[in-house]
Amino acid sequence: MSSERKLNIAVLFGGASSERDVSIASAAQVVKALRSLGHKVSSIDTATGLLTRDQEEKLFSAGVSASAPHSLGGLGKLAEDPAAFFADPALDGLDLVFVALHGGAGEDGRLQALLDLRGLPYTASGVIGSACAMDKDIAKRLMRQAGVPTPEWLMAPVDANTVALTLGWPVVVKASKQGSTVGLSIVRSPAELPKAIALAFQHDDEVLVEQFIPGRELTVGILDGKPLAVGEIILTRSEIFDYEAKYQPGGAIEVFPAEIGKAETAKIQLLGATVAQALKLRDYCRIDFRRDANGGLWCLEANTLPGMTAMSLLPQSAAVSGLSFPALCQRICDIALNRTSNIK
Repeated sequence: MSSERKLNIAVLFGGASSERDVSIASAAQVVKALRSLGHKVSSIDTATGLLTRDQEEKLFSAGVSASAPHSLGGLGKLAEDPAAFFADPALDGLDLVFVALHGGAGEDGRLQALLDLRGLPYTASGVIGSACAMDKDIAKRLMRQAGVPTPEWLMAPVDANTVALTLGWPVVVKASKQGSTVGLSIVRSPAELPKAIALAFQHDDEVLVEQFIPGRELTVGILDGKPLAVGEIILTRSEIFDYEAKYQPGGAIEVFPAEIGKAETAKIQLLGATVAQALKLRDYCRIDFRRDANGGLWCLEANTLPGMTAMSLLPQSAAVSGLSFPALCQRICDIALNRTSNIK
């Protein structure tokens, strides 16, 4: 597909997951970038429906809240009546759906299944890749099968003795199928474990207890199967890249490209591309790692719908590789449409 073609694009965003605010922030910049390229763009909040320009402006002007809102369990209007949602005339005549949702049903494959049933071409990973990456237990099993190191883990319920013998302290306790580290805790002693597991269970029906790897936080974007620049996240307030560190000023310093050697950069890029292939991810994604004190690299997770503001990690990775934010949005659209046309 020629990037000169002007497209009719719907940006799907918002929803009712704990990452709603982040999704709105991504959509605000994606919509602006695509319109700057001359495309016809409609904004559809899956919690409420098609927005007017006034509604869009009001919603997009809000920032990301200091703490993650509690998940409302789904995609709002879409979850209540998917048949009616997808019968909406706003979805007629579209060339492409740009998925700017984060977390919950927008990122775990359920939305992607509905888009497939509606016959709408869309950006990012499909049903299987989205589901595999969102489920951290499955993702880690596939990483291990592909030869990519990932921290040891157990699935709750699990007692402190088993954790001590298998993983040691400290451990990370987190919801197995949530993003943005929602419901995550670092547990340093047996007494803290039950409370941390209970907190994580508030956000998901499965909880993962994972070996904590101290060290440097590194990330790499993947675009159309090819790795972009490696970046480093330097945490300033905590030991984890949590919701506050990601979305509030001063929570972290992000360095692109990371100050590491060429050989280590190449290794992270290879591991990132391997993870994307193992999890059947497509179009674009971001893979996160920890580097321990001995130089060992450990894959923490894969993000199938990473943040898409100009200062989010994937766009920063792309910028170092020579792609401006509007050019990245255009490239994502081109990849999705080329993939769709090849299938046909």
